[in-house]
Amino acid sequence: MPRKSRSSCEIAWNSAPSAGRHATEPLQLRRPTPLRSRIMASIGPRDTEPELAVRRALHAAGLRFRLRAVSLPGRPDIVLPRSRSVVFVHGCFWHRHIGCRRSTIPRTNRAWWADKLRRNRARDRRNQRALHALGWRVFVVWECEVQRRAALDTLIRRIRAVRPALSRPRR
Repeated sequence: MPRKSRSSCEIAWNSAPSAGRHATEPLQLRRPTPLRSRIMASIGPRDTEPELAVRRALHAAGLRFRLRAVSLPGRPDIVLPRSRSVVFVHGCFWHRHIGCRRSTIPRTNRAWWADKLRRNRARDRRNQRALHALGWRVFVVWECEVQRRAALDTLIRRIRAVRPALSRPRR
């Protein structure tokens, strides 16, 4: 039997917090609802608008790169082998950009989200330490910074500052 689609009113009503919960009650760690899981799963991990903007800027500046090297810890979004640099393009929500208005915790199931986002940040730190230990320079570009051309110019300048010291003379 075909599944009946739910209206946006039903979705909003069913995802609202229960009327019996008081603000003073402790929040329990609950898994997200199937609807929330489906919505969040639809957000892709690659080729996002901020990542594409960073890639366009790097390419226009003459820097060549590889994408998502699975052999490196954390699978960096952009890998510049010549300068042994990697670039992570972090979403402000998923990676908890401190001080950014996009770095919020959803109102429903706050305890679960707080734990999930805390683990994301811990994983980011672990991956960055592992990359540093392997001799890679790590750059992080935040989603909210991509809109400012000055931030991209700074990234390009910092990558180029590393490049001459690490590159070998051509024959």
